[in-house]
Amino acid sequence: MASNPRAMGRRPPSAGMKLSWSDPTLRAIVYQVVIVGLVAAGIYYLVYNTMVNLDRRKIASGFGFLAREAGLPIGDSPFIDYAPTRSYFTALMVGVLNTLRVAVLGIILATILGTTIGIARLSKNWLLAKMALVYVEVMRNLPLLLQLFFWWALFLAFLPEAVPGEAPPNLFGLYFMTKSGLLYPSLIWHDSYWAAVAGLALGILAAVGISRWATERQARTGQIFPTFSVGLGVILGLPLLANALFGAPFEFDLPVAGRFRMTGGAVVSPELAALLIGLTTYTAAFIAEIVRSGIQAVAGGQWEAAGALGLPRARVLRLVVLPQALRVIIPPMTSQYLNVTKNSSLAVAIGYQEIVSIANTIMNQTGQAIEGVAIIMAVYLTISLSISLFMNWYNKRIALVER
Repeated sequence: MASNPRAMGRRPPSAGMKLSWSDPTLRAIVYQVVIVGLVAAGIYYLVYNTMVNLDRRKIASGFGFLAREAGLPIGDSPFIDYAPTRSYFTALMVGVLNTLRVAVLGIILATILGTTIGIARLSKNWLLAKMALVYVEVMRNLPLLLQLFFWWALFLAFLPEAVPGEAPPNLFGLYFMTKSGLLYPSLIWHDSYWAAVAGLALGILAAVGISRWATERQARTGQIFPTFSVGLGVILGLPLLANALFGAPFEFDLPVAGRFRMTGGAVVSPELAALLIGLTTYTAAFIAEIVRSGIQAVAGGQWEAAGALGLPRARVLRLVVLPQALRVIIPPMTSQYLNVTKNSSLAVAIGYQEIVSIANTIMNQTGQAIEGVAIIMAVYLTISLSISLFMNWYNKRIALVER
């Protein structure tokens, strides 16, 4: 009797593609070629029509304008020594770095706050759980732009004016608050500090190695190693040791009340503070619900089994429940991280100069609207895809593997 390939767990041999319209493989190829051709024709028509219209209106095209002098003042430029005499390209790089600063800080702060509130939602303390519930319902039902306006107006209304020759309200004579923002001491960089940077990198690698060793040791012996405190000590201690051996003493530029205004130090502008607080508190409400639902997705028997071993509730949550909940939490958390990045574009409404604000000003000055919009799209697409790739990699790393 002839054996059935499907019954034997093998695929039947392919008969190959036939040059007949009845062949589904041929039809699929033809459909795909036609669709790709239509898309290419549509793109060609749009590009050609755009170029013709620009030529008729005598509007220059291309990215040559990026090399011209910007003449654009930018208040927040902590990473690049920027001046209005620099090029448009440099101004855009300042905007990109400001966007990245808001996105990174917003993601970190929103994750910490959202996780804390999400855990509080499940607390057995009635008051704490209800306060977390009220926070979530209020914050996620108020428009983000309205929250940004609220925080910005609050800072401008309550921060004191800087009086020439007088020191504004301060903390320990180091931190000053005015309508210009929060002034604080800034580190004066020396090239010898690269030794501390190398020590920090080595400390992080050592902390990761200690964590893995402690996990394996606990699995073998059941003994718990103080991973967090030892790892933190290594991360903080190695940079200090490296700087003490090879670097220069730490020097700080302190803010000082000058004759007409505050000088020295670094500043967090009210616009940046309002943007970070608004993005953090708004996104944290959504992250809190994601964390809560992820924890509740873990079977209740996991809590009971870990509790039967004598583990305290906090350690059960950290070592047993949260690692399992991450598989539910990570996919929707990725969307919230992308939202933080894209919502940072609302900074243009409160005057914080990130990529959208700076690109809009450049478009108004040069008339290069198409190129400006393309740059904005490329920046956000690059940042968003980078976040997605990292989160997808992490999601696959913690996924359950069938054996």
